[in-house]
Amino acid sequence: MSKVEQPDSPDNLDSPDGCAGILADRIAVMPGTPNPYHAALFLKDLLACTQAGEALSALLREKAGLEAFLTGIIGNSPYLRDLMLADPPRLLDLLREAPEVRLDRLLVSAREARAEDEAGIMRSLRLLKHDLALTLGLADICGAIDLTRVTHALAGFADAALTATIRFCLADLARRNRFEPADPEKPEVDSGLIVLAMGKHGANELNYSSDIDLIVLYDPAKAPMAGNAEAPVEFVRLTRRLVKIMQDRTEDGYVFRTDLRLRPDPGATPLAMSVPAALVYYESLGQNWERAALIKARPCAGDIEAGASFLHEIAPFIWRKYLDFAAIADVQSIKRQIHMHKGHGTIAVAGHNVKLGRGGIREVEFFVQTQQLIAGGRNPALRGRRTLEMLDALCDADWIRARTRDDMAGAYGFLRDVEHRIQMLNDEQTQLLPKDEDGLRQVAALMGFDSLQAFEAALLEHLHKVQGHYAELFEDVPALSTEIGNLVFTGDDHDPDTLETLAGLGFKQPAEAAAIVKSWHFGRYPCTRSTRARERLTEMHPALLGALAATENADTALRAFNSFLAKLPAGVQLFSLLRSNPQLLTLLATTMGAAPRMAETVSRRVHVLDAVLDPAFFGAMPSVEEFRQGLDRTLSQARFYEEALDRARIFTQEQQFLIGLRLISDTLSADRVGFALARLAEVVVDRLLTQVIAHVNESHGDVPGGNVAVLAMGKLGGREMTAASDLDLILLYEAPEDVRQSDGKRPLAVTQYYTRLTQRLVTALSAPTAEGLLYEVDFRLRPSGNAGPLATNLSGFIAYQKKEAWTWEHMALTRARVIASTSPDFRDKIYDSICGTLVQPRNREKLADDVREMRARIEKEKGTKYIWDLKHVAGGLVDIEFIAQFLQLAHAQEDRSVLAQGTEQALEAARDAGVLAVDDAELLLEALRLYHRLTQVLRLALSGKFVPAEAPRGVLDLLVQASSVPTFERVETELADLQSRVRATFERFVGRVQPAEN
Repeated sequence: MSKVEQPDSPDNLDSPDGCAGILADRIAVMPGTPNPYHAALFLKDLLACTQAGEALSALLREKAGLEAFLTGIIGNSPYLRDLMLADPPRLLDLLREAPEVRLDRLLVSAREARAEDEAGIMRSLRLLKHDLALTLGLADICGAIDLTRVTHALAGFADAALTATIRFCLADLARRNRFEPADPEKPEVDSGLIVLAMGKHGANELNYSSDIDLIVLYDPAKAPMAGNAEAPVEFVRLTRRLVKIMQDRTEDGYVFRTDLRLRPDPGATPLAMSVPAALVYYESLGQNWERAALIKARPCAGDIEAGASFLHEIAPFIWRKYLDFAAIADVQSIKRQIHMHKGHGTIAVAGHNVKLGRGGIREVEFFVQTQQLIAGGRNPALRGRRTLEMLDALCDADWIRARTRDDMAGAYGFLRDVEHRIQMLNDEQTQLLPKDEDGLRQVAALMGFDSLQAFEAALLEHLHKVQGHYAELFEDVPALSTEIGNLVFTGDDHDPDTLETLAGLGFKQPAEAAAIVKSWHFGRYPCTRSTRARERLTEMHPALLGALAATENADTALRAFNSFLAKLPAGVQLFSLLRSNPQLLTLLATTMGAAPRMAETVSRRVHVLDAVLDPAFFGAMPSVEEFRQGLDRTLSQARFYEEALDRARIFTQEQQFLIGLRLISDTLSADRVGFALARLAEVVVDRLLTQVIAHVNESHGDVPGGNVAVLAMGKLGGREMTAASDLDLILLYEAPEDVRQSDGKRPLAVTQYYTRLTQRLVTALSAPTAEGLLYEVDFRLRPSGNAGPLATNLSGFIAYQKKEAWTWEHMALTRARVIASTSPDFRDKIYDSICGTLVQPRNREKLADDVREMRARIEKEKGTKYIWDLKHVAGGLVDIEFIAQFLQLAHAQEDRSVLAQGTEQALEAARDAGVLAVDDAELLLEALRLYHRLTQVLRLALSGKFVPAEAPRGVLDLLVQASSVPTFERVETELADLQSRVRATFERFVGRVQPAEN
């Protein structure tokens, strides 16, 4: 068998450390030869030369197996045989040296190559390339080095040769007073001339006889032109000369065939393009296939720093903020065109193209690159250039299974080895296996196989594995007529077979359903106006209608989906995404039937569906730390403050939608939704506070020794948020007494500084941007209400709470929780002050009067007898919350254990402390949990008032599911009973609620 590829470890690629000795001692693979006699004659000629022949003969006698190895090379590879015969002393030196050491020296020699004239530099580089080809060929075949070292050495030599050539060309320009380099010895540095290696060259994965794909750019503002020289003219000429030096065939051969056709619009643009022109092209006209190509782009020669800057500039073009399933169809179409033009529709051995054919190298690369395009915008760990590294990264990120990674990696290594053996036969840039049996036997022998049959079996196994994994990702395209029946929506009259299919699926009004689907193809909605969008939607028909039919009411779900399409601004992205992910289509169909509010969210912000495709969705609910890591990762990619705000909105919308989808799909209980939403909100506030502080500091600096914290109140403080909850916040600060202002270039007085900080935080959280709204924010619970400054000094806050605050403000304070702070000590100080306020002595009768009066005021303003107004109805959520807050304020002085920010935790603490009877606690907790579950469903599913008779059946089903009772009627009965009993309990503790006076 052929050698096994070692792990891809770039740190060790070209280092001689750990080398296992000279090449002649490291022969692990012995190629058999189909004509030993013929090969022996060539070996005899090799040994016939004078001094080198004698030394080589001695080495053959000394090293067992070396003669058989060289005979096998001679008998199978005419190209390597000719290189050996052309320079026997070179072969002798090669066998006596560690290949790693020799490769390092060759790369240094190529990079430092200099000559007086063009012919000299061409000859130097070609002779070095011969040495490289023979060294790599022998070391690779015998198993002394692995695939990674082979490909990296080839790419490294290409870099070195390009660097030497550009240095020569720029030095020649300088001699003619057309260029003024900062360093005449290294004119390429700071030259503004950028050479980007693309494809396998960019990824350090060049094959043995590979072309190199380049994009040549220049920065006109940086290029140090001299005299009347113009960068566009000189750099185009230089590029033409560069190509000539690299690829023109001389008596010494060539260095690398060079292809410049990956540059923007190659039919209409010069060989060297200016950076500004390239940026404009990619931002306005760049195609998805170009994004895929640029994944592997790498500055390889010329002004490396300028090249890195350019790639940084176009990163947003390559790596989108959203998961990009629209790109799959474009990249896949390239693969289909390859199959169509090259005729590689089936897997074979003789004549099969191991790169472009079915199951070949290109399918492994496309498998990796398309998933990088999809997820790399959100996960920088998936932005690498090298195929094997990215297979590992995709596995680590749970985009592919370990078995898939291992199959694809194993196949990739095997097929790249086969590719190299094919090219070693005659140094041809081909990936076609020979059609004749003798040629196949040569490749099999160079691969280390004893028989052609064993080679064919191994090859077919790898090709089939690749094709299988590739097909799972790309080629599961629905047909118009499927096993579910005919689905044709053309012509004026409805197709009878289609109506029959729709009826069989469960559509009660098949003619109406057919009319709806037909209307999509008339382009009446913005999302269906493009031909491409309609094509994608047509391909989805079977899966889409099947998913909608699987809901409780197929007709209602289809109407909801139709309304959803009517509001959708564009369709290609969504339709491509749904077509590629049938499980997401099922979830969306369920949402259409059960959660119109979430369907509305998707129609406005399609990208919220992206997060469902992350494999982590199907695991546990993210922890606070996982939320932090996810938000930090997306914020770290923002190039400026406003983009950070947009990215925060995208992240939060996705996560809120995911929480709702988990509830609908029954992977998250309604009891945990409030906690999950609060967990998300506190992370967002904490991270945006950091962004805001940094943004304010740019202009106004910081307050030396100052501290700031955000206090969450209300539903966020109690971790009981719903999808519609505002954020009730208070910003507290403190500063040393001797500090009067901030220390920035535009200093502000301390009070003004923290007010400005608070204003910016409110804007960061609540201002609508291109990505929509984040949260509504309410600061009215601060001591000054709406009248005073937004920011509150901690000392003033403490004094106010102890001396001036009303009872209702202390009730609100029971839910106060620090969710962001610049100092742990400041956080503790705030908690100590809050606790000090809550445990102060109180008159229980006066407390009850205040609580009862507050409840009466609310009833006057918002009171109702409607049982589904779960918050304000008598016996609803407000009654339970007031009981919990009353008990905390009444008993905290003697027992601090009753203090808790969440209502459920407060009731449990009151029960455990003996201030709430077990029976009362059980009733209140039962009611509270039911109210919360029902409220979560209603807030996620609906935007307006809930009217059972008008609600979609799916919403009623979710309410029944959340209630754990058999029918909706039973839900309403139990709800009315609980509300009556809760109100009675409230009156026992606090007193009867009298109508509030005007």
